[in-house]
Amino acid sequence: MLPAASRMTSAADFKSVMRRGTKSGRPTVVVYLKQTGNANSIAGFAVSRAIGGAVIRNRVKRRLRAIMADVLPTLPTGSAVVVRALPRSATTDYQGLRGDVVSGLDTCQRKAALV
Repeated sequence: MLPAASRMTSAADFKSVMRRGTKSGRPTVVVYLKQTGNANSIAGFAVSRAIGGAVIRNRVKRRLRAIMADVLPTLPTGSAVVVRALPRSATTDYQGLRGDVVSGLDTCQRKAALV
């Protein structure tokens, strides 16, 4: 499970990462990554009503939190990640969702290295 200290809660943080970070789209998610220089890495999730009802949205959020709990420690220190779920994420299995998140993060890291 993703520790509370690693969760993004501030609207300003979400806005900053989504506007100034690198972005990579996949069929089920859009991943945003920004290097903040902070001591720890954080992750936030945007799951809108377009995904489905509350039960479906919460299932998608739980899956995304579990994926990021595994992946966040492998990212450089001070990384801020926002994962925005797309409607197709509601019908995708865990492995497919994980593959899209990891692939999106890899692409964001490559893009950030070019900048």
